[in-house]
Amino acid sequence: MTVHRTGVPWDDKSGERLRDWLGVDRAVFYDASQIALMPMGYCYPGRGSSGDLPPRKECAEHWHVRLLEQMNQIDLILLIGQYAQRYFLGKASRGNVTETVAAFADYAPRYVPLPHPSPRNTGWFQHHPWFEHEVLPALREQVQRVLTPQPQQK
Repeated sequence: MTVHRTGVPWDDKSGERLRDWLGVDRAVFYDASQIALMPMGYCYPGRGSSGDLPPRKECAEHWHVRLLEQMNQIDLILLIGQYAQRYFLGKASRGNVTETVAAFADYAPRYVPLPHPSPRNTGWFQHHPWFEHEVLPALREQVQRVLTPQPQQK
């Protein structure tokens, strides 16, 4: 509930884990000239029996195309969780988050599918050690590539 109290996205344990995955600090993460944060939904959908309810479909349908059209310098999009993966990858997404994340190289260099970094997913991380050993190093490399200023061509 920290995020709801502060109004700052990813201002919680999930955000700490996500920034660690990316290899960036808070200053870089919240620098809008370097990283854009765009949720699948623009309001909290409420809690369900096993976590948050799904984001409302009309939010992504209404806002994502419009916003992405204005963000013409995006080199990397992180697809965090099943809703983002299904929306952006469509039929290219695999059967579930685990299969989609395991196939992360198939979506590079534009997309990196990730599980949600929530502490609730600790069991998932423990059962899938390949994520830490294979996906995270590739993710950090891609993040550094897009955040490092490229030399100007003459």
